[in-house]
Amino acid sequence: MGRRRWWLLVVAAVLSSAVGAGAQETCSGVVPAPPRRGAWVSVASFGGAADGRTLSTAAFQAAVASIESRRAPSGALLYVPPGVWLTGPFNLTSHMTLFLARGAVIRATQDTSSWPLIEPLPSYGRGRELPGGRYMSLIHGNGLQDVVITGENGTIDGQGSAWWDMWKKGTLPFTRPHLLELMNSSDVVVSNVVFRDSPFWNIHPVYCSNVVIRNVTVLAPHDSPNTDGIDPDSSSDVCIEDCYISTGDDLIAIKSGWDEYGMAYGRPSSHITIRRITGSSPFAGFAVGSETSGGVEHVLAEHLNFFNSGFGIHIKTNSGRGGFIRNITVSDVTLDSARYGLRIAGDVGGHPDDRYDRNALPVVDSLTIKNVQGQNIREAGSIKGIATSAFSRICLSNVKFNGGAPVRPWKCEAVSGAALDVQPSPCTELTSTSGMGFCTNSL
Repeated sequence: MGRRRWWLLVVAAVLSSAVGAGAQETCSGVVPAPPRRGAWVSVASFGGAADGRTLSTAAFQAAVASIESRRAPSGALLYVPPGVWLTGPFNLTSHMTLFLARGAVIRATQDTSSWPLIEPLPSYGRGRELPGGRYMSLIHGNGLQDVVITGENGTIDGQGSAWWDMWKKGTLPFTRPHLLELMNSSDVVVSNVVFRDSPFWNIHPVYCSNVVIRNVTVLAPHDSPNTDGIDPDSSSDVCIEDCYISTGDDLIAIKSGWDEYGMAYGRPSSHITIRRITGSSPFAGFAVGSETSGGVEHVLAEHLNFFNSGFGIHIKTNSGRGGFIRNITVSDVTLDSARYGLRIAGDVGGHPDDRYDRNALPVVDSLTIKNVQGQNIREAGSIKGIATSAFSRICLSNVKFNGGAPVRPWKCEAVSGAALDVQPSPCTELTSTSGMGFCTNSL
């Protein structure tokens, strides 16, 4: 492939959703346009084989090491040709583009001995599923800058079934790996790639800033455990747009650390924009939590379309979490066939150990849910705060749920706010005039 052609493909892949969006709003400007890479290498040049049987981990590692050692002024591109590239985990480096050609598949080995163990995240204090370390993600990076993962809709395949079976049988020795995890990194773009069958969460930017994830597809069976789609975690200035996600857990879940470890680390998730997401899940379409101990604030999620889901919108925390969830706006949502339209809950999720502070209560304040339409909804939903830390300034506006049978009514507890044009009739806690000013001002 000529250098001019591959560079045009890279630019087209990264920018295609912006071009296709026309006049639609975009937040992708949080990351500058990718530079023209000064060098190009193919994983095939480092001994890899695209036969789906030969383990090519060493080839990916050598290719990334070559990019790192070149120190090209504008970085380099790692080209993955068509074919199935079986590999164990490998790290990326700064100033690089990982480009999957049309028909290229990066497929994870199911041999767990090929997966290194790494330290738990400091904001979690242990593996999310089990004490101790955790398996490294298939594609990983720490402390990076200017990283692009893109292509012609090639696939990153986690072959997660072996991991799901271990989870179901209770034989996991350590916490399962993600497909993609970038830590402490900035200026990250993920676009025009398919993520399939992750062992655990699919895309996990943690302690990151300036991240764009757009035009990606994330797929896993509905019975696959904990296969969250995209989970920004203690990260800021994140843009997620124009994605299709169908998995076994929350499609998008914003997190910020777990109980005393998240509070000690103290890095919130903030300034996150989510637009034009479509998908299906037995759990939530859009979620915040339940791990929110570092705080979550300044979030806009709009133009969401979810079907065959457990919850349309699920905002969740628990006593012992501490932290805050505030200044969240969810707007222009269409739901079809969901058990709950909306749930905001203060009693969700476990704890990492018995050292958490039971008196560390979260603050949930200033949430606006507007322009939500749902059909085939079983229950409108519930808003259940914590008796000693009531949820405040909850605004529902133009929220209407219909069903084949009468939709079960709202349930509310320890909450204050206002409701305007809500169907079924809202809870009495949201019909007082005390929260009306906030609600009208936030619309």
